[in-house]
Amino acid sequence: MKYLHLIWAALMRRKTRTALTVMSIVAAFLLFGLLDGIRVAFAQMGQNADGAQRLQTSSRLSFIETLPQALGKRIELVDNIEAVTYANWFGGTYQGPRNQLFTFAVAPNYLDLYPEIVVDKAEREAFARTRTGVLVGEKLMQRFDWKVGERIPLQSSIFPNSDGSLNWSFDIVGVMRNKDAKGGGFNDQLLLMHWDYFAESTPYVDGDVGWYISRVSDVRRADRAAKAIDALSANSPNETRTMTEAAAFASQLKQMADIGLIVGAIMGAVFFTLLLLTGNTMAQAVRERTSELAVLKTIGFSSTAVLMLVLAESVVLVLFGGTLGLGLATVISAGVTAFAGDMLRLSVGWENWALGLCLMVAIGIVVGALPAVRAMRLNIVDALAGR
Repeated sequence: MKYLHLIWAALMRRKTRTALTVMSIVAAFLLFGLLDGIRVAFAQMGQNADGAQRLQTSSRLSFIETLPQALGKRIELVDNIEAVTYANWFGGTYQGPRNQLFTFAVAPNYLDLYPEIVVDKAEREAFARTRTGVLVGEKLMQRFDWKVGERIPLQSSIFPNSDGSLNWSFDIVGVMRNKDAKGGGFNDQLLLMHWDYFAESTPYVDGDVGWYISRVSDVRRADRAAKAIDALSANSPNETRTMTEAAAFASQLKQMADIGLIVGAIMGAVFFTLLLLTGNTMAQAVRERTSELAVLKTIGFSSTAVLMLVLAESVVLVLFGGTLGLGLATVISAGVTAFAGDMLRLSVGWENWALGLCLMVAIGIVVGALPAVRAMRLNIVDALAGR
């Protein structure tokens, strides 16, 4: 710490250059914080205590392929399976394609397998007896200012109804809430409709379902149950893939896009550019201070001390900009989460900070290593002579 004033003086030698370099580092780590937060948020979706008991069975070919409804009765007979339900993707939009909704057509017992979703008893009874009724997540109700009893028009981006159009109408009969207010996920962003009404109203379902959800009695034997379920349709036109709910969600995301690969590729390009930019800044800074470094050696600073001073300057520069960038990412992610209604819990947590700080130190050492070695090997006579 006693040499901090020397490091600070070196950084302030060219204030404009240092400011521009810091701004570049801030931008890089702001992007890192947000992208890594998105990666973690997608990785954590579907991971909860209740979800550990659930298995999801979908087509081995693709999650958009359907499965025969008769398969559900056979899954119920599998050892360790205590309940089975099913659902189908609807592809709903409200007031245009910009407002995409998580809309599922579900079996009557769907909510029985999701104890983390709370629905008032009277509203659930109303849902059971209302053919066109829908249950809507609390955050979704707030987003569009809907009320129970209201009739809403939706469009399906996939399924036409009985008159051949993509326009559907539903009656809101109840609200879904998360049992745990801090549970996150997107249960409070869902819209659930009756599978029976959906299947009767569109000619494109033909009795098939999108996927099955089953609850196991013993989580420790869940893998064995999953293999037994897949064995039911092995070597058939409807082969299945059964996995835990969290793994199924991750698999579905990868069929659309590999979030981890995308984030890694972007950050690799950003940090490579940052290495070149910061490395050039440090090289120029050391080159301009050749005579000053020679004076430090003359008055008793060892070569190792000079090496450490230059490395410390590089690390402090990156740490300062990186901390500002991650701090901004933390604030912005909190705002995004509040705006999205917890559908995507984007947060920059301690894991992101730990990784970010390690990257800052590593980048600081890498970009400062070559200038520091040159400063360490500096010949006093040549440096003072300007050679």
